[in-house]
Amino acid sequence: MTQASRFVGIDISSRRLDVASYPDGAVREVAYSEAGLTELLAWLHEAAPIEAVACEATGGLERRLVGRLVQAGLPTRTVNAQRVRALARAGNLAKTDRLDAAMIARFAAIFSGPLVTLDATRTALAELLRLRELQVGQLTALGNAVRRLVEPAARQLMAQQLAHLRAGRAALEAAIAERIAADPTLRRRQEVLCSMPGIGAVTSAALLAWLPELGVAGDRQIAALVGVAPYADDSGTRHGQRHIRGGRQGLRNVLYMAALVAVRHNPVLAAWAQRLRASGKAAKVVLVAVMHKMLRILGAMLRQDRMWAPGSAAAAA
Repeated sequence: MTQASRFVGIDISSRRLDVASYPDGAVREVAYSEAGLTELLAWLHEAAPIEAVACEATGGLERRLVGRLVQAGLPTRTVNAQRVRALARAGNLAKTDRLDAAMIARFAAIFSGPLVTLDATRTALAELLRLRELQVGQLTALGNAVRRLVEPAARQLMAQQLAHLRAGRAALEAAIAERIAADPTLRRRQEVLCSMPGIGAVTSAALLAWLPELGVAGDRQIAALVGVAPYADDSGTRHGQRHIRGGRQGLRNVLYMAALVAVRHNPVLAAWAQRLRASGKAAKVVLVAVMHKMLRILGAMLRQDRMWAPGSAAAAA
């Protein structure tokens, strides 16, 4: 960071954006509206040079803001909210929107990270996948509810709702497939991903949309982005249990289901899982390790643009 560098943090709520600059401490508040975004962009351009503008990944609320920042040519980052809060706790700071914005700016100054780039196809894929994720959750909830119903009329109404949701899920999956098929680069990457036993259309689409860094970033960074990197808990002579945390939860959930399939139908990963189980590892630890290994192999396959081959896959990971 040069002496003239500034880092800007933005705390997002549905109606308001709290903005803070580091290290000069300038603050601003604007409405989260078209007029507010126009005001914010004008202020940011006046505040140049800016090293990075950062906001937390909030499950979709940030997408409008991030899109406008990137389109305006501003170096934009999304940061992990849990890591920002850990930094705030280390400084024993209270939680307010203005302080949150200041802490996001400070976090961006201390920790480097990739800049956001816009990709219309991936953005569309991500939205379709989130809708599908929502419908899968609704299907699960309604399916559990219908098993407890006794009244025939209620069961019939619930069955109709389930059928409607299943049709909607099928339509979303068709739209996802069409988006990928229309893009030669994504189509080829999906072919490579799906050549691994255990990776299907939904998992590959999630990797394409939610993990564009796969095949580009290093294995450790990919593991941290997904949230399958084990973090140590050691102090002195005590060696605590390793835990995973953070990362892109929606993607991790999809990859977890893929790992369940892979340990049964992928010979390389099934053998790996068996060795871990034989060494006394718990079932969930084994599945996380399989997810980690899957990502390493898939990253190597994408970097080399090669299809699945058991011998080379085992060597790559």
